[in-house]
Amino acid sequence: MAPRRVLIAEDDPDIASTLARGLTLEGYAPTIASDADSALTMYSENPFSAALVDMMLGDDRGDELVRNLRSHGMRGPILILSALTGVDDRTTGLDSGADDYIAKPFDFTELMTRFRVHETLKDRAGDTNDTLSFADLTYDPKTRIAHGKSSRKTALTERESELLCLLMERKNHVVTRGEIYDTLWAKDSGGSENVVDVYVGYLRKKLSPMEDFGIALKTIRSRGFLLTESEQ
Repeated sequence: MAPRRVLIAEDDPDIASTLARGLTLEGYAPTIASDADSALTMYSENPFSAALVDMMLGDDRGDELVRNLRSHGMRGPILILSALTGVDDRTTGLDSGADDYIAKPFDFTELMTRFRVHETLKDRAGDTNDTLSFADLTYDPKTRIAHGKSSRKTALTERESELLCLLMERKNHVVTRGEIYDTLWAKDSGGSENVVDVYVGYLRKKLSPMEDFGIALKTIRSRGFLLTESEQ
């Protein structure tokens, strides 16, 4: 079997070459891109199985590259490597569709351990056909891309994806804030149910106008949220 191709999007030549050498020794086939445009072009010409993306690529942003890779159909693990270690930076990176966020300087052995964990999780997810459909909306959790009418498609973040899947599984039934919070956030420390409203807002914005997907996401006062077919 041919080695898995890994995209390295990194503008520091020393770090990029170190990653490439290490991945080659681990049995992968790495390709280096020093900017986001080159990385996306390389992916479009010959898709990669995984990617390591620097958060700051010169004038480009790694999180935007991650979003573009996901919207172009990349299913494999994407790990962001960054010297930016603030909570907002990590949140931005993970919300863009990355599977992990690793601070620089990093230990290569730890990087590969985490990389392989995400590979295993993706491979397991790929063994099942879990595409969801409702009205004109077809959603594939593996790619996190929602398809609607007239070739409309939208890429979601991991948490937005989890929220949409929950609502689609409970379509035409009210799902309370408490149920959503307990399912998606209770395992995390801290926080409150207000985060549910925030992510419902994100999801509505990503799918707007919802008529393109034939759905409506209604707020049921004092109860929760209802995913139903649009009335148009």
